[in-house]
Amino acid sequence: MNKEPFNTDRFVRLATALSVLIGIMLLMVVLMVGSLVFAPQITAWFSSPAPVEKPVIQKTAVIADLWKAPDESSIPDGEDGEAIRYGRDLVAHTSEYLGPKGKVMSISNGMNCQNCHLDAGTRPFGNNYSAVASTYPKFRARSGTEESIEKRVNDCFERSLNGKALADDSREMKAIVAYINWLGKEVPKGNTPKGAGLVELAYLDRPASPENGMVLYEQKCIVCHGKSGEGILNESGNSWIYPPLWGEKSYNNGAGLYRLSRFAGYIKANMPLGATYSEPQLSDEEAWDIAAYVNSLHRPEKDLSNDWPDISKKPVDHPFGPFTDGFSDEQHKFGPFKPILEKQKEIRKQVASAK
Repeated sequence: MNKEPFNTDRFVRLATALSVLIGIMLLMVVLMVGSLVFAPQITAWFSSPAPVEKPVIQKTAVIADLWKAPDESSIPDGEDGEAIRYGRDLVAHTSEYLGPKGKVMSISNGMNCQNCHLDAGTRPFGNNYSAVASTYPKFRARSGTEESIEKRVNDCFERSLNGKALADDSREMKAIVAYINWLGKEVPKGNTPKGAGLVELAYLDRPASPENGMVLYEQKCIVCHGKSGEGILNESGNSWIYPPLWGEKSYNNGAGLYRLSRFAGYIKANMPLGATYSEPQLSDEEAWDIAAYVNSLHRPEKDLSNDWPDISKKPVDHPFGPFTDGFSDEQHKFGPFKPILEKQKEIRKQVASAK
């Protein structure tokens, strides 16, 4: 039987085709493996939005010689020291003594004085008490009278704590005043030390935005103050670890922090938890917008009919009319405040020139 002669050309063609097929299969394997390994990066290239420019966080210049509270070891012995220590406890744990379940009396909403006056009124730019003893009694345009420290303390009880006034001669009032006087004992009369009060923020060129503030609040504030601004109570349920920011248990519309400039400065230097005046965590605009959101929400109302008897003295961000400058309640609440400020200056010049 004759054998067919070996066909070299046919063999070469088959070998070449087989090599091409194997190469294609290897390429497919490589592509499949590569797509699995680099899928996240490829997805990110095509689906990621354009990078958002982060807001600039303006740091406050470090201030030398900031006021520091006296060392507690300097509290005297005897009755005077006992009053100072009791006053400090009342400021730090107000609700335990004077809140809804207070063991002395029930005259406040459950917030503590130090929820607004941080570290029992000792933190720089945390609404501290450093200048109270040195500047009171003093005239305040809000009441149109010269006010004592006792009057100022009761303003906080009636506004920030949405409660009732303490009797001037009560043990509790005397203790709080003793503590405040002790804190300011080294401040010369008439002086305001560095670090007193709140950080002053430059006015925005636009209205502060509750809408922007809501987004920021959900990102940065919920963990402590809650989605509905309800705050966090201690285990005993008689005091706030983190206070409610709106609702019936929060400060009312007559409180100092209801003014946007005061609240924005407070937020800037102290919030979120861990922020300080020299190491803030928010930009100025973020602080303004969070303040606008919080203060746009429902809270208790106080009769303010006796406030600002001279309406020309109302601050630019006092949100309730009547006003002498012609701007609306809305603009007085959220801004922009620069036009109001310029108008008020113009009015004052006209009044001065007419005299």
